[in-house]
Amino acid sequence: MRHSRRYLLISPCRDEARYLRRTLDSVAAQSLPPTLWIVVDDGSSDETPAILEEYTRRLPYLRVVRRDDRGGRQVGPGVIEAFYAGLATASLHDFDYLCKLDMDLDLPARYFELLMERMESDPRVGTTSGKPWFVHPNSGVLVPEVCGDEMSVGMTKFYRVACFEEIGGFVRQVMWDGIDCHRARMLGWIAESIDIDPLRFVHLRPQGASQKGVWTGRIRKGFGQYFMGTSPFYHFIVALYHLPAYPALIGSVAMLWGYFGSWLRGLPRYEDAEFRRFLRAYQHDCLRLGKRAATSRINAERASLWRDRHPRPDFASSIANAPLGQGGLA
Repeated sequence: MRHSRRYLLISPCRDEARYLRRTLDSVAAQSLPPTLWIVVDDGSSDETPAILEEYTRRLPYLRVVRRDDRGGRQVGPGVIEAFYAGLATASLHDFDYLCKLDMDLDLPARYFELLMERMESDPRVGTTSGKPWFVHPNSGVLVPEVCGDEMSVGMTKFYRVACFEEIGGFVRQVMWDGIDCHRARMLGWIAESIDIDPLRFVHLRPQGASQKGVWTGRIRKGFGQYFMGTSPFYHFIVALYHLPAYPALIGSVAMLWGYFGSWLRGLPRYEDAEFRRFLRAYQHDCLRLGKRAATSRINAERASLWRDRHPRPDFASSIANAPLGQGGLA
């Protein structure tokens, strides 16, 4: 079976001159280049505009959208606003796949080709990604970032367009990159990230350190879990699990402060009661069964919801129910 592989990259960025060339070069070296790559310059004041102008002369699929300076980097809602400013300049229905791609990454050469192979092997995979690694600031050694197999990672959100549309796109708030995967799973899609060598990429800036340092990033992560509707007990266990992760102890304390401080202040939450019930039931199953078993269970339970909306007699049931992380990636 021949598959269409038209994919759209959208990259919000601001003051990324330090890392920009490595990302641009790694996309330029892809075995299957994007059909269109929209980079949204969100008011950069460094050399980012000049570098982008240089690369638009070299890459025929690269388009730059410039936005006025909003006064500073806005992680979460600001990033998603910039993403949608880019998406507004294209017709999503012209593409089969959509990726929100950060501009501080170094991708392996077959990255997008392998992601599309995976999605072609299983029609229920709605969003997928590889795994991020970063250079540890103390040892200088490449180490993996902590991220579960049941989530596509926020810096390379690769989506089947049909799935992106069904979940309603991204929520314009912190934890948009968690809500999307849980909503996809709630609707019967599979969300995942895959840990194999050809899909491991380098995150040039450690996760959660993109605005005002790691402490602020971890507090933001705690607020995001609160906003999404995560169970307080589940979040406490997750914080304990992250104790050894960089920065050891401090990161977990900040995560707890971000969550429970938001709770005490009565900050608003994501307004979808059905979603929050689904999320907490899934999280409690993760604590009881383990995350992999709980994810496999919910994927199996929700398969009929997906099949009801996507009746395709040519999809074998063995493919439609493929286990998490398996597919055409030999």
